[in-house]
Amino acid sequence: MLSPNRLEASPGIAVAPGRTECGAFPRTAGAAPRLCLPLVLLLLALTPRADSSWWYIGALGARVICDNIPGLVNKQRQLCQRYPDIMQSVGEGAKEWIRECQHQFRHHRWNCSTLDRDHTVFGRVMLRSSREAAFVYAISSAGVVYAITRACSQGDLKVCSCDPLKRGRSKDERGEFDWGGCSDNINYGIRFAKAFVDAKEKKVKDARALMNLHNNRCGRMAVKRFLKLECKCHGVSGSCTLRTCWLAMSDFRKTGDYLRKKYNGAIQVTMNQDGTGFTVANKNFRKPTKTDLVYFENSPDYCVMDKSAGSLGTAGRVCSKASRGTDGCEVMCCGRGYDTTRVTRVTKCECKFHWCCAVRCKECEDTVDVHTCKAPKRAEWLDQT
Repeated sequence: MLSPNRLEASPGIAVAPGRTECGAFPRTAGAAPRLCLPLVLLLLALTPRADSSWWYIGALGARVICDNIPGLVNKQRQLCQRYPDIMQSVGEGAKEWIRECQHQFRHHRWNCSTLDRDHTVFGRVMLRSSREAAFVYAISSAGVVYAITRACSQGDLKVCSCDPLKRGRSKDERGEFDWGGCSDNINYGIRFAKAFVDAKEKKVKDARALMNLHNNRCGRMAVKRFLKLECKCHGVSGSCTLRTCWLAMSDFRKTGDYLRKKYNGAIQVTMNQDGTGFTVANKNFRKPTKTDLVYFENSPDYCVMDKSAGSLGTAGRVCSKASRGTDGCEVMCCGRGYDTTRVTRVTKCECKFHWCCAVRCKECEDTVDVHTCKAPKRAEWLDQT
């Protein structure tokens, strides 16, 4: 097995020029290393890297074959081969976090679009160290934690079950209670997610890897943040003189909403001088904490199709004529204007409950205007392709 300190590129990962000459953040004294280090840090920060190909597991469904998943590093492949049942859960979790990502950005120019039959899942948009990349790495890491923890509690996995530490008596602001039921084993989910998801980033000692590791951790901790105590009361007429309680994860939507807010407040950073952490790009902003998403590069505007940036553009996207927000036609269409089409929709209406036990509805036709963004002028489009 490769040493974790060895700076060797895995397939599809670019190694910054000059890394072997200058060394990986040398600690020895001397003029040459000090002159070389800033150049190395700059190159590492700007070097494009392939995105996490383990995301493609979600597209494989029940056909997860570890040797056929592109881009896995040795440790990820070993975990995949050793725990095939967990990989099934990771695949289901991938579908769930991608759906959540698309929900969170459904009204934005970048809407978390995936590419069919593409092993990178999101295409070249993840090569840029942007806010969007920060969010995707966080939500994907959170999705793995959520999926594995849920599978443990449901008895789907041989290696884990309910949290074994939640036994005996405890207390909260309402008083004492007995641990019972099945507490979600969040710590197992976090440990496995960290080992599997972070493995690729730990093989490459560069700025983007540091950014990904930070955002991965934000995602994992976001799931734990929304653990809730659920209780069942025992006593005369439900008096709750005795309580049996367990810890349960909240709906994944809460994690998505939380990370979406973190995306809005994400902090632009640069790598510090010794290559071990971040400094803020703008000194007027506060330093990032462990719960903040961080990014290096500004995002493209996503207005027009740009293959080099992975932007699909907004031509043909549905927009709201009345809204002044990000889903409004003015913002969504980037000032290009919009087309209006009148369509007839058939919906269920005048529903009535009939004893017993059916609901019968009529079908009603409704005519509405649908607004879609105009395509850019051809000359403008050609400039970006």
